[in-house]
Order: sequence, then structure tokens, then C-alpha cells
Amino acid sequence: MTALDPHAAARGLARRLERRLFDPAAGGRVDYLKPAGDPGFYGPRAMAWKVHANPIALAVGGVAAVILELAEPRVRTGVWEHSIFRTDPLSRMRRTGEATMITTYGPTAAAQARVDMVTRMHSRVSGVTPEGLAYTALDPELMTWVHVTAGWGFLNAYRTYVEPGLGRADQDRYYAEGGRLGRAFGAVDPPDSVAAVDGWLDRMRPKLAPHPIIQEFLQIVSATSPMGLAGRALQPLVVQAAIDLLPKELVERLELPLNGLKLAAARPVLRGLAAAAALAPPQAVRDAHARVGCCV
Repeated sequence: MTALDPHAAARGLARRLERRLFDPAAGGRVDYLKPAGDPGFYGPRAMAWKVHANPIALAVGGVAAVILELAEPRVRTGVWEHSIFRTDPLSRMRRTGEATMITTYGPTAAAQARVDMVTRMHSRVSGVTPEGLAYTALDPELMTWVHVTAGWGFLNAYRTYVEPGLGRADQDRYYAEGGRLGRAFGAVDPPDSVAAVDGWLDRMRPKLAPHPIIQEFLQIVSATSPMGLAGRALQPLVVQAAIDLLPKELVERLELPLNGLKLAAARPVLRGLAAAAALAPPQAVRDAHARVGCCV
């Protein structure tokens, strides 16, 4: 009997995550190979092309971002009352992953089309929170907050699980280059550096509060795996890793269930998966590089 190669197994799990969640080929119908030479919103030298190529960083960072978003009452109510997350969480996760890949690696027309589609959907989202706060999804502050949390989550998960030595200048460049996408979605003056993003976190911190919906979200994500049965044991680790990314003060304030034993298991497992994923970038990433005439 042939011994199981742990690296091959890790690559297999990472590839399954890519196919099920972050590879838009299944539902986006985007041709990443054409038109030749089109850099899209970013281009191959952008930090986003580096950071977003790793599905493990996107998975962990995406959960961290949603925690921060749901901690804001207006965003929380808009998401929970106007999306399918509670009834079909996997489809909602796939759409989010798909949108990230299209706006990062897709040709310009496809990226803009996805932005326009999301904006049309957001234009129908408005209401009043249980606390009596009126909201609309196109509120510039809320759009900026969602943009900030997504970038913060992806970048910090990448730094933690893929490239711990990533320098401050490259981190600043990641945020600065992401401004185009943020403005396209309606963010006003999106922060363009680590310091500016930290300023936004400080600005929004007084508005963030614990809520049962956050706990419900974590329970749903812990039990919902885009990798089928093989991934169900990993989902609680992804959730623990996401909580661990957040500032300790926020973990305590939001009453998040950080489990030391699960976290100790999560770190080496997810780093191994991230390393395996880096050896075999998603097909969309490879096609995007081919479109602009360079290698991954």
C-alpha cells in the first residue's frame, strides 16, 4: 500500500476549495484569457494579484471581514434581511468568492460588469435596524467599511498564513491599489495605507457591538464546507483562524468564541494548506497571467 503523501493531500484539499468556492469558472462564465493584454482593474504587478491568488488566505480573511461587517448594526441588518446567507450559505459564499476573483483577475469589462451587478442589487437594500437606525446599502460610509474590512481581512490572513515577512511598503501598496475597486463600489476616499486603514478601524470601533447574529453566522460557517465531507473538519479551524486575526480588544468586545486548542491545531494545518495552494494557483489566476503575457 502506498503511503499517503501529506503534501499531495493538502494540495488536493486546497484545489477542491478553489474549485468549489473561489474559481468563477463554475458560475461566472468569464473568459480570463481574453482580450489579450487587458490588465483588468489591477494588472499582474499589483499586490492583489499576489494576495488573492491563495484560496486559504481568502477563506480565512473573508470570514474575518464578515465578522467585522456584522458587528456594525446597519450592515448586519442589511446582510441578514436581504441576502440568502441564512438559507443557502454555500451559494452566498460562492458568489462572494466569485466576485473577488472576477474583480481581481477578470478583464476590465467583466470586472466592471460584476461591480454594476452588485451595485444594482445593493440599490434595492434599505430599511431600519431593530435599534431604529435607517440604512441603505449604498451609504458611502457602509460601502467604505465593507471595502476596508475585505481588504484588511484578505491582507492579514495572507500575512499570517502565506507570507509573514510581507513588508509595510507592500501592505501600503495593496491598500492604495485597491482604491480603484473601492471607489467603483461607492466607497468615498478609501484608505490607501496601513495607517489609514487602522484609522478606519478606530473610527468604526465605537459602533461595533456583539450580537446573536454574529454567533449564528459563525455557527453556519463552522458547519458549512465548500469542500464537502473532507472539509467539514477544517471549517471550525478556518473560523478560529479568522477570529484570531482580529484585534484582541475586539475579540473580547464582540464576545467571540476563541478556542485555544482549536486555534493551536488551525495554525499549522492552514499554513500547510496555504503553502500547498501556492504551488498550484487557481485556473483563473493562471489564465489572467496568460492574458497579459506573463507567468504566475
